[in-house]
Amino acid sequence: MDHCAGRDALLHPRPPSPVQEVRDERFERHGVRLLLKRDDLVHPELPGNKWRKLAPNLRAALAAGHGRLATFGGAYSNHLRATAAAGRLLGLETVGLVRGDELADRPLNDSLARCAADGMRLRFVTRAEYRRKAEPQVLARLLAAAGAADAYVVPEGGSNALALTGCAELGRELRGVCDVAAVACGTGGTLAGLAAGLAPGQSAVGVPVLAGGFLGAEIRSLQAAAFGGPAGSWTLAEGYDHGGYARVPRPLEVFAADFEARHGLPVERVYVAKLLWALEALTASGAFSPGTTVTAVVTGRPY
Repeated sequence: MDHCAGRDALLHPRPPSPVQEVRDERFERHGVRLLLKRDDLVHPELPGNKWRKLAPNLRAALAAGHGRLATFGGAYSNHLRATAAAGRLLGLETVGLVRGDELADRPLNDSLARCAADGMRLRFVTRAEYRRKAEPQVLARLLAAAGAADAYVVPEGGSNALALTGCAELGRELRGVCDVAAVACGTGGTLAGLAAGLAPGQSAVGVPVLAGGFLGAEIRSLQAAAFGGPAGSWTLAEGYDHGGYARVPRPLEVFAADFEARHGLPVERVYVAKLLWALEALTASGAFSPGTTVTAVVTGRPY
């Protein structure tokens, strides 16, 4: 795809992603209707929340005349991959600051190799520095060392006030569609924006894919920055991380493969599989009353 066509496809508003009903007896026997919000189809190279969070930031970067993007992520970060792809499509340089300097001397995994193939320059930083990356002096030092002092900085996971405006549109697309909208959470930005965009009477549920119980404060902070305070009704369903980020133990793999076989659609393992597992478990426990319509936001697809 040439840069002009890529720019148009990436930056222009897109039609709402489709909503698909799933007939699954594990939900139906409890009187719960399950829908899938197919955000994995929203953009061919930046699916789902990656496009919704990045597009407002990319427009801001271009408007300010930046020719380089810098961002952060772990070794398996989908956000790094999306930023690298966006840079290629827009003709922007990209720099990825990767958690873990011990990775510098190892062969690139498939995820980081894809980033490099899309033109991203990777710089591996110590875990201690990475934890302090939000401190202005530390951030400035990291960017300078990476040759990216003049870059437009996108935070880890793409979650900032601008990103929430994009994710709020996701919530607006679901007004009148369901009672509960559910999404898997990494940094919390998608849930924070989704909840803000829903109509009164609707609620959002986030399923963290990392353990730790830290997301509630992050979501409140993000909403304060984006909207001036709390916005919408949301809760977190903890305990479905399956051992941590990018951990896909055998039971989760079997569940995801079974869902694919039942319904003929791909299930991304790091986020979407954990979301669907959690919704099945919550439904079985009676968390949703009979007659409830639940929409699972499919934020990505398998690479």
